[in-house]
Amino acid sequence: MNEQRARSGRQARQAERAQKGTKPGHPYIIRNIPTYDILSEENLLRIEAAADRILAETGIEFRDDPVALELWRRAGADVQGLLVKFPPGLLREVLKTAPPEFTQHARNPANSVQIGGRNVVFSPAYGSPFVMDLDRGRRFGTLEDFRNFIKLAQSSPNFHHSGGTICEPTDVAVNKRHLDMVMAHIELSDRPFMGSVTAEERSEDNIEMCRILFGADFVDQNCVILGNVNVNSPLVWDGTMTKSLRAYARANQAAVVVPFILGGAMGPVTNAGGIAQSLAETMVGCALTQLERPGAPVIFGNFLSSMSLRSGSPTFGTPEPAIGSMVIGQLARRLNLPLRCSGNFTTSKLPDAQAMMEGTMSMLAAIHCGANFILHSAGFLDGLLSMSYEKFMLDADLCGSLHSYLDGVKIDDDQLAVDAFAEVGPGNHFFGCSHTMAHYQTAFWDSDLSDNEPFEKWEAAGSTDAATRANRLWKRRLAEYEAPLLDAGIKDGLRDFIARKKASAPDAWY
Repeated sequence: MNEQRARSGRQARQAERAQKGTKPGHPYIIRNIPTYDILSEENLLRIEAAADRILAETGIEFRDDPVALELWRRAGADVQGLLVKFPPGLLREVLKTAPPEFTQHARNPANSVQIGGRNVVFSPAYGSPFVMDLDRGRRFGTLEDFRNFIKLAQSSPNFHHSGGTICEPTDVAVNKRHLDMVMAHIELSDRPFMGSVTAEERSEDNIEMCRILFGADFVDQNCVILGNVNVNSPLVWDGTMTKSLRAYARANQAAVVVPFILGGAMGPVTNAGGIAQSLAETMVGCALTQLERPGAPVIFGNFLSSMSLRSGSPTFGTPEPAIGSMVIGQLARRLNLPLRCSGNFTTSKLPDAQAMMEGTMSMLAAIHCGANFILHSAGFLDGLLSMSYEKFMLDADLCGSLHSYLDGVKIDDDQLAVDAFAEVGPGNHFFGCSHTMAHYQTAFWDSDLSDNEPFEKWEAAGSTDAATRANRLWKRRLAEYEAPLLDAGIKDGLRDFIARKKASAPDAWY
């Protein structure tokens, strides 16, 4: 009975802290610790000069998007067929219209997030074709899995964003799954979300769904959806991505512009070379949004990674990309753009020690480099091929701890606790003093998953490891989940739109 009462008290304290952490007006983190800048002004200038040379001398190809080529021609770039070369200074001039900070609105205004500045937004992992858990192992993701992960994210106070393609719902046709995915985000979460980028018309479908949800005039003036677009590194922007990027910008919605540079394959093996390439490719994508619609929100993204040069296999959560992220943060701040950088990366196939070691290294890189929007905050396993239920819960716990970490150390008379020393005196404990009693419920972060009991008590309770505890927790969260209210008229309008779009074309599976 005493044990049950203690557990109930602990859960009540956790719930109280969770509520305080997500109170209206603060549904994201405002960092109270500085960014970690590792390069000197001289070395930053050298990287920028290298990027300028890549852009001016080698150039970037734009494939299957004649509109993009024409926009660059009008802007003053040197367009030679599909190849575009950029005179030094052109991109930085174009980027001056991009906002340094913007709001992404949620259907619940209390959950809108501010992206840029000192703000940090955690979002789940994105894009895995497989899912896995301890009960059923690795399998292709389904729409049910997709909906489950949205429910788990919505149920946790440690996330601020519903994410995007949390896993691929492979049981839905490729040309129609974007409709079901965004509908799931709208129905099952009242936080901000991401849309499709796999084709221009699919991006436009998701933006139109937002117009039904928020109203057309509101969407035209405010950001309500993000699209994560990738460069075909090295030095190629293909039309699928640029057309989607321009569709988001045209509608005043934010593109997250991200090169995926696998060192030794899609970029140099050296960190400095990969960083220069990343800067060049990302600046071009961000600037294209401004040519489409000056003032459209955009996020400067980055995804540095490494590989095993013995086998050719990608590696994630390694130290070189992690420290490289620090430099990317410095470069993004010099451009005065919001930053998406790093995340919880791992190549491990299980939610084990390797997964948490690699994930923590890369997640701390995101924290210290100054990332504003951290995609891949939870669930990433198997080199992003698999979304893990247990890893999702373990990473959610890490995100909870990072809320406290980013809050920094407060200094005031109460925090210095000089009066507590006078009350306790030399040689006595602080357990029962008035200062401790005033703070005991909120003084320290409480993990949802760590076992801090004595060894004998842990052994008597079954000797469970963290992954097993995570397995139990995600099942409990799904059982307890309740969907946030959604206006019935809006829901009917969205379902009618989806039904009409699905009926207008046959299923396509590739």
